Amino acid sequence: MDAVVKSLSARVTEVAADKPKIEKPTREEAEAAVRTLIRWAGDDPEREGLRDTPRRVAKAYGQLFAGYGEDAREILNKVFEEVEGYGDMVLVRDIPFHAHCEHHMVPFMGKAHVAYYPSAGVVGLSKLARVVDVFARRLQTQETMTAQIAEVIDEVLRPRGVAVMVDAEHMCMTMRGVQKPGASTLTTQFTGVFRQDPAEQARFFTLLRAGRS
Repeated sequence: MDAVVKSLSARVTEVAADKPKIEKPTREEAEAAVRTLIRWAGDDPEREGLRDTPRRVAKAYGQLFAGYGEDAREILNKVFEEVEGYGDMVLVRDIPFHAHCEHHMVPFMGKAHVAYYPSAGVVGLSKLARVVDVFARRLQTQETMTAQIAEVIDEVLRPRGVAVMVDAEHMCMTMRGVQKPGASTLTTQFTGVFRQDPAEQARFFTLLRAGRS
């Protein structure tokens, strides 16, 4: 089927969020900060094994926090209108992600499950996974990330409802603090029919379990 692609540029402009203007330090300043942290940890940043670590960490941060340079609304700016009248739930489950806790800057990782009821077409399935990555690759709390994913899909696509569930393990609970490996955290966010009708939430959870052993 030759899908007709409709641009949502006007909607993207309409709902575009104000981004705070942050003056980024230079690469040299970032590397100097890493050297300071190495000394704070009790090691010598000039020893052979650590000499190139500041450069590597600065480069890694560019990848780990790439979400600051991406706009989830732009990712969702096209929909496929010709879907032969499909208006039932679209669910992409088990989207893997890794993020960093904004409180301790240590990782948390897990899977996100995203569903929506289309109202004027559907978005490419890979776009939903990319939206998860945009918000995961920032300093985050799981609760905020869950809400951000649901809100941007709701704002840009204007579906009849959005459901998001995130299941993650936090290294700040595993590696430090209470040190409870294996403990997981579940967060959910619902809009539209998912929020209004408990039966739709139940259907969402049922589909998440479908086909699992």
